[in-house]
Amino acid sequence: MKSIDRLVAEHDIIERGLSVLEQAVARIDSGQPIPNGFPTWAPDFFAQFADQCHHAKEEDLFFPLLKERGIPEQGGPIGVMLHEHDVGRDCVRRMQEASEGDEFDGTKFAAAAKAFIPLLRQHIFKENNILFRMAGNVMSEADDADMDDKFTQVEQERDLAGMHERYDAEVARWKEEFK
Repeated sequence: MKSIDRLVAEHDIIERGLSVLEQAVARIDSGQPIPNGFPTWAPDFFAQFADQCHHAKEEDLFFPLLKERGIPEQGGPIGVMLHEHDVGRDCVRRMQEASEGDEFDGTKFAAAAKAFIPLLRQHIFKENNILFRMAGNVMSEADDADMDDKFTQVEQERDLAGMHERYDAEVARWKEEFK
């Protein structure tokens, strides 16, 4: 299904960003410096790409359709995903706070990142392997085509077009910085 494939492709970029974030945490924990700019880039990436681009599509478009097709929110997988989105936002907010101000607070940043990384990895696993499979069973071809069109429309309306390429390139650049 095209719409699900788009969400999985976004997950791939997010997971690569998590890998770079893990490298930053390892450096912080070992007392090594991290590249300049990364402490502000990382929370921006997760707030902009993972949340405003990816989660917005799920929350505003995809999950409501799944609820219409009988997948429950309360006591079901959609409710779990929404809760995890909120917990992740809090972690990102704490990373942002640690990177703002006069001096970078590596300890605070690493603590927030250590909570965020496994949360988001498990979240992506559950979506890719459970929720998206359920979605594939309840969505028609027409639902999928309509959702794919809506994803494109929301990217244009919210000025998100090109964000995939931008952040894909930025994640690759940071990966090189951490070598």
